[in-house]
Amino acid sequence: MTMSPSLIATALLASVHGAVAAPMSLDDYLALDGPAPTAQFAYGPAPSQYAQLFRPAGTGPFPVVVLVHGGCWTVAFGGIKQMRNVAGALVAQGIAVWNVEYRRVDEPGGGYPGTYEDMHAALDSLQQHAPRYQLDTRRIVAMGHSAGGQLVQWIAGREKLPRTSPLYRDTYLPVKNILSLGGLADLRHEKELIKTSCERDIAQLAGSASTGRPDIYSDTNAADLLPNGSRTVLATGELDTISPPRVAHDYAAKAIKAGDHAEVLILPGASHYDEIAATSNAWKMVLPVVREMLGMGAQ
Repeated sequence: MTMSPSLIATALLASVHGAVAAPMSLDDYLALDGPAPTAQFAYGPAPSQYAQLFRPAGTGPFPVVVLVHGGCWTVAFGGIKQMRNVAGALVAQGIAVWNVEYRRVDEPGGGYPGTYEDMHAALDSLQQHAPRYQLDTRRIVAMGHSAGGQLVQWIAGREKLPRTSPLYRDTYLPVKNILSLGGLADLRHEKELIKTSCERDIAQLAGSASTGRPDIYSDTNAADLLPNGSRTVLATGELDTISPPRVAHDYAAKAIKAGDHAEVLILPGASHYDEIAATSNAWKMVLPVVREMLGMGAQ
């Protein structure tokens, strides 16, 4: 499935408004910031195990976007602070935001299985706090950038995790609307690109094989957890060299072949970083997708 014609038209029309800007650089991305959160919640004892809530004013229930930052799975390239930029833009639309921090591969407990366990725990925490803050977890989109794109695509397939995996859960908050911004989710087939783009060895992200777990991709690779009933929109900058448009098209083709819904949105003139900046023309294309996935209309 490709983007529906009406949604493509809305996104493209939105993109033409405003001055043409040069593609964002890594330094531009690292400079991004936004408003302070409404509240912050620890979901584990480690310093990186927390989530920030951004809640609109007024009375809910509010639809929710779960934000998962990128940064090549490492502490070196920013993360949750930069995601505040689009968090503020989403709150202005009447959307609550659950901005997730997590243990990365170069932090104690990060990598496999810890980073994935953090996704479980962060969503459990959202479900726990939703009633008090009037968050409607029936209307939810998980939006991840880069490494975060891999993690939100993994979230969609949690029902397919092998029962023998340490990541298997009997109960969890289902999230089936996925927006991956420059994600590198197919660990099995993109391991060489992940190495060149992020200098990450696949064992850092998927662990090591063992007698009980001979296939390290069986519980870590989003493409191995298809079909799962999700709808995934893969939005990628036309000029993205870290996760080029080919990656989005290849993953979408696999998801569609498996029987799931997948749509590709290429963002004209955008780099890997414009995708997650609320001031960019690329964001003017991404926001209507978020609204449509939440049932708010593309606007």
